[in-house]
Amino acid sequence: MTVRLFEPLRLDALELENRIIVAPMCQYSARAGEASDWHLMHLAQMAQSGAGLLTLEATAVSPEARISPLDLGLYSDATELALGRVLDAVRAHAPIPIAVQINHAGRKASSRAPWDGGAQIAPDAPDGWRTEAPSAVAHGADEVPPHALDAEGLKRIRDGFVATARRALRLGIDGFELHGAHGYLLHQFLSPLSNRRTDQYGGDLANRMRFPLECFEAVRDAVPAGKPVWMRVSATDWVEDGWTLEETVELAHALKRRGSAAIHVSTGGLSTAQQIPLSAGYQVPFAERIKAETGLTTIAVGLITEPAHAESILQEGKADAVSLARALLYNPRWPWHAAAELGGRVRAPKQYWRSQPRQYKDLFRDTQHGQR
Repeated sequence: MTVRLFEPLRLDALELENRIIVAPMCQYSARAGEASDWHLMHLAQMAQSGAGLLTLEATAVSPEARISPLDLGLYSDATELALGRVLDAVRAHAPIPIAVQINHAGRKASSRAPWDGGAQIAPDAPDGWRTEAPSAVAHGADEVPPHALDAEGLKRIRDGFVATARRALRLGIDGFELHGAHGYLLHQFLSPLSNRRTDQYGGDLANRMRFPLECFEAVRDAVPAGKPVWMRVSATDWVEDGWTLEETVELAHALKRRGSAAIHVSTGGLSTAQQIPLSAGYQVPFAERIKAETGLTTIAVGLITEPAHAESILQEGKADAVSLARALLYNPRWPWHAAAELGGRVRAPKQYWRSQPRQYKDLFRDTQHGQR
């Protein structure tokens, strides 16, 4: 039986060597939005993992779009230069395609790093700012409500998504993911829990989808044909009367009509009232439903930690690729071990070939970079 996990996957004109994707993972290690030496170390590890695609962490379209003051940005010449330095060094030794996740945190911006509690930073604090969102509805009961965006603000943010995409193009980025999940701005527009607008961007489903789709269309128009653009979504808020799977299916149809190369299916993150029943692969059924009803290339994520489980998801047609985050932080060579367990082959630098266990033959393939 063919090992699906190590089959190629095409996203528009971009061909991935396998179906393992390094999910975007915030590092809270930037300085004024600028990538640091930590990013160089982190991304270099992920680039040598053997995965088919490396996705940069949530990358802010403006300073106020950052989740925290330590978040990565791509909104100025300085942030572009810093990220370019890191990407050039990574690519010199690892020929892995790289995608950017473009994000605006909305009302969840101006927050502490998780290891500092993750609480909102007051707008009048030296490192805080007033957040912005579809409506003046705070994420948490004890938080300062965001500023409700007007037409000028919506245009500024939409233009910001495009400007970040164009900077990413100059840096040679291969794929473009808009962050419409985890309670950030685009998700805030989608969910009736956070979107209380009465204009054309609020109310019924078509109106709530309008701004996220406008941002998607604007980025798709700015990115050359053949380079894939897609969206990460939360398929449910896990809260009564919130965003639902049925609405996500409709959003997926709309994205497909607009040329989306894929859909990356996560859940939750919008409301402090969410009740999530955690278990291995707990989000996979959402990806399965979306794939079945839309035919859109679907990426599954969420507590997928074992190679056999990842392979079964693909073999059973529940998704087209799997995206790993914490599992790769814990084991940056996860794809190597998956290839050994399942009988696949994976790229690895020649400097590491002698680590191949004796019982495996031809496990590694040449990266064609960094050879001695």
